[in-house]
Amino acid sequence: MEFDLQNPLENFHDLPYDSVPPLFFIESDQNPSPNYFHKLIASDSDISIRRSVISIISQKTCTFDPVLTYLAINYLDRYIANQGILQSKPWANKLLAISCFSLAAKMLKTEFSATDVEALLNQGDGGVIFETQTIQRMEAIVLGALQWRMRSITPFSFFPFFINLFTINDPALIQVLKDRASEIILKSQREIKVLEFKPSIIAASALLSASHELFPFQYPSFLRAISDCSYVNKESMQQCYNVIPDIAMEEYESVFNVKSSSETPINVLDQNFLSFESEKTNNAALMQGKELNKRRRITDYGPALNSACCEMEKGR
Repeated sequence: MEFDLQNPLENFHDLPYDSVPPLFFIESDQNPSPNYFHKLIASDSDISIRRSVISIISQKTCTFDPVLTYLAINYLDRYIANQGILQSKPWANKLLAISCFSLAAKMLKTEFSATDVEALLNQGDGGVIFETQTIQRMEAIVLGALQWRMRSITPFSFFPFFINLFTINDPALIQVLKDRASEIILKSQREIKVLEFKPSIIAASALLSASHELFPFQYPSFLRAISDCSYVNKESMQQCYNVIPDIAMEEYESVFNVKSSSETPINVLDQNFLSFESEKTNNAALMQGKELNKRRRITDYGPALNSACCEMEKGR
């Protein structure tokens, strides 16, 4: 069965959204422990090596589906958390990058064969070229560190559950929200600070950040819906929510400046959501919302959230 980040478990897509809660109880089993974050920030060399491997994955795979890159980096973090960094040499970093990406490609059943992936990742930099057997041995080491748990539970896995808490009935609007939240999650994966949080917390924070950009008038109700969810640790969500804006704001202008016409995503979304208001009121409020968003960092919304949440072979 083809692996889908939103459907991490077999037959998961056949379950109703209210069957998602079991994921909250097992998400920690398939992700780096909180200690991983603290170990990384305590070692500049480990941070540097992680950044180097991620850079290799990103540079070599920029033409692939970003989800594939995301899964490869997820495997990387899980590997480092369980196995540690055993080599601090460029060739070892490249071998680890190739192995993580190759495993992700196989898991997602891309159209590329293992040979295609190997050729792509080996070409162009004039460095060490690894033989197939070498890559396969490294893949086995990574698989051992992952305990063969390849169906990673990621923030994307929690989208269906959280979005069902929102009052959105239009599939097109739901897709826009998911797309923007996905952009934030994909970009945030490289940030070490995000590693401190569980996938469900990252998902909730990304959806809130995206909803504030796209649906500013509906944002308070979205915030209440997630804050009232018994599966969400309110304090942890607030902390993550204060980290996400630094990432989201880097691409903020891309959301509002894709077009200048009245059919920009933001205009379309707000017109759908605010159809009960007059056109004049809608347009005025929309322009005000945009202006406030541009001038105001989302980190300023912490008080609002707080109010709502007060309740290589070694070791084988």
